[in-house]
Amino acid sequence: MDVISGLGANLGTLSSTLLGYVIPFLFVLTIVVFFHELGHFWVARRAGVRVMTFSLGFGPEIAGFNDRHGTRWRIAAVPLGGYVRFFGDEDAASTPDAARLSQMSAAERSESFFYKPVAWRAAIVAAGPIANFLLAIAIFAIVFMVFGKQVTAPRVDQINPGSAADVAGFKPGDLVVEIDGAKVTSFSDMQRIVGSHAGQPLAFTVERGDRQVTLTATPELKEVKDPFGNTHRTGLLGISRSLAAGDVTTQRFGPVEAIGMGVQETWFVVARTFDYLGGLVAGRESADQLGGPIRIAQVSGQVATFGIGALLSLAAVLSVSIGLLNLFPIPLLDGGHLLFYAFEAIRGRPLSARTQDIGFRIGLALVLMLMIFATWNDVLHIAAM
Repeated sequence: MDVISGLGANLGTLSSTLLGYVIPFLFVLTIVVFFHELGHFWVARRAGVRVMTFSLGFGPEIAGFNDRHGTRWRIAAVPLGGYVRFFGDEDAASTPDAARLSQMSAAERSESFFYKPVAWRAAIVAAGPIANFLLAIAIFAIVFMVFGKQVTAPRVDQINPGSAADVAGFKPGDLVVEIDGAKVTSFSDMQRIVGSHAGQPLAFTVERGDRQVTLTATPELKEVKDPFGNTHRTGLLGISRSLAAGDVTTQRFGPVEAIGMGVQETWFVVARTFDYLGGLVAGRESADQLGGPIRIAQVSGQVATFGIGALLSLAAVLSVSIGLLNLFPIPLLDGGHLLFYAFEAIRGRPLSARTQDIGFRIGLALVLMLMIFATWNDVLHIAAM
């Protein structure tokens, strides 16, 4: 009976893990990957390129069908990405099949990605990341319209003794209205600015009674734990928010305003990413914050406990991140292809096949190293919890 009970407990744990982490992870990743590849697909069709395969995932096909244009739509066994393969591609990475290309007839060349003008090829490649940004804006807008946004007034409640806020002269009841000239309308606005400016002096304009006071504070870089036990490095002032009646409200927005806020949220993710990368180069940030599929799965499961609105917001953030990552000028990624096309436009002819092949090999090595490093960080992160 003990063996049976143990087996039942293990199955229960496995089922809980599947429902709690894997399913939210696949939900988030599938949405993001689908729209990324749909961007490539849609513009390719507009350019008259024959699309051979639209795949969600890699490896053996689990299910699929052919549409009336001859495109094979498939779901594959390894759900960690996807690809669109064009007529003349040798593989899923859009490596040209030189032998096949040289034997094409004029009619076949008109449907081949590699014989399209460089402007069309660049548009097709750029469409994937652009689709990710548009998806993020749409998701954020839907969340703001349907679920609204909880807004806490940027009012100081308590101040930690000896903290940056204490040294700067903050007092309970202060209402922050500007930071370095930027309007502040909520406590989360203040957290975002402070969190990304650790070690950098900031000028705060606060309302104190019936007058305005200007204070200068330098956020301290601290390690903090979120409600799930994950550790994050961020800038802190050492204050807590006011939860008094009237200081916490939930706002819903109309379509136009929600789209505008969606653009702002998308830009914030982009700006915060570059801030982090800049801090990484300058030594202010730690590389252990980089995460891979395991971390994404873990965070997806954790965020899912807050409801569908929070999970959709995570999908939007991931969509921006994937779109931005793909624009990095690394051969094999979309940005690497765009770099090659830029050289082609300037030179009036493509780079040699050998040069491109070397570039793709270097890009593959860099991407693999990044994936291994991120996965190793994930393992260390879980071990430390």
